[in-house]
Amino acid sequence: MSVQALASPARLQVRLWLLQRASAALLAPLVLAHLVLIVYAVRQGLSAQAILARLHHSLGFGAFYALFVLACAAHVPVGVARIAEEWLGWSERAALALGAVFSLLLLAAGLRAVWGLTWA
Repeated sequence: MSVQALASPARLQVRLWLLQRASAALLAPLVLAHLVLIVYAVRQGLSAQAILARLHHSLGFGAFYALFVLACAAHVPVGVARIAEEWLGWSERAALALGAVFSLLLLAAGLRAVWGLTWA
């Protein structure tokens, strides 16, 4: 077996590790801002209807939550794949396939929700 063939799975693991760390670095301030928005809305006594009215046709909120969805779709599937591999005993290939499917589902559902809340 060549050295390059041995290095390929290791490179993939490094790339996945970097993807998860980079997305975590992006998610941290997004989660904090999301929580601040929730506290603000609760303290202002805003109803669900008032919150939805503020979200409707808001490019800022739409962009913020679309970025949130993209970061989640990059971050979460790496962890799901590791869980499937380490805890459930799945092969690396099957675990990565599960992660990819999970990522696509997060993207589809999340971006659809953002679109529905801001533009529909």
